Amino acid sequence: MKNRLILSMVLSAAMVFATSAFAGSNEEKVQWDDVPIEAQKTITHHAEGGDVQEIEKKTKTKNGKTITIYEADVIRADGAKIEIKVRENGKLIKFEYD
Repeated sequence: MKNRLILSMVLSAAMVFATSAFAGSNEEKVQWDDVPIEAQKTITHHAEGGDVQEIEKKTKTKNGKTITIYEADVIRADGAKIEIKVRENGKLIKFEYD
């Protein structure tokens, strides 16, 4: 019985922490024209002529600051699927093959 009570308390605390970690987070699909020009340049450079399939705009608030990231799903000419993450100022955050 005591173990169940402790487990229940730990799980409750974990749920509170998990939901607070996502507080202030937002994501939406956007069109190419809605992506800032500096982010477009970085995505285009790393896409290497590939076809941008989808772009998501993600915003997070952390310590009172709002951070915007654009995630582009790309299929390159060689068929490779890649994901490119950039900040709105064009700084590359992540580049990975799917």
